[in-house]
Amino acid sequence: MNPQLFLAFMLVAATLACTPGVDWAYSIAAGLRQRSFVPAVAGLCSGYVVHTLLMAAGLAALLAGVPGLLGWLTLAGAGYLLWLGAGTIRSWRGASFSADDAVGQPANQLRTFFQGMGTSGINPKGLLFFVALVPQFVSPEAALPVPVQSGLLGLTFVLLVAVVYTAVALASRKLLQSRPSAARVVTLSSGIIMVGLGAVLLAEQLLPHLQTLSHLWGVS
Repeated sequence: MNPQLFLAFMLVAATLACTPGVDWAYSIAAGLRQRSFVPAVAGLCSGYVVHTLLMAAGLAALLAGVPGLLGWLTLAGAGYLLWLGAGTIRSWRGASFSADDAVGQPANQLRTFFQGMGTSGINPKGLLFFVALVPQFVSPEAALPVPVQSGLLGLTFVLLVAVVYTAVALASRKLLQSRPSAARVVTLSSGIIMVGLGAVLLAEQLLPHLQTLSHLWGVS
């Protein structure tokens, strides 16, 4: 693998991992509301592992090239974010932020894991990252096969987000757990971010269709 390309990828991947978004919002909410935020972070990383496997197998580009499929994935992701964000908003008033009262049952930890996996795994922007960006840092002349290079780059990104999301969840717990009012505000903000991003994704898919219908109605 080309060392210069790998360092360039590390810089881009670290920048993206450190950019606040829905993954950050979920990490913060888990850090505040869960006894252990490890299942949440592991779930987020698992979603990107799925993207990595699809990319290494060449399926990610194939899925992205299927007409209409990415649109349906976007709608599914938007609906999921709206549901997850709405649940966070509903619970912010009565949420407990003490370590003793935090949710920690195995069933809830498993649910947290799969919610995190869904948050990153069903995100079409994550799929586009692996389809459009990662291949730019793969060198056909390198000794390693292209699928192996793609897999290593994908797993590097997974490692980076694991470190960043763990730091985000830990910081939210250390800084806000002793400040219930501030923690509730941050939890509410996290829910609003999820709902907002879901609404944006939904609008991106529905707006062209609404414009087409409006044009047809105007013509008729």
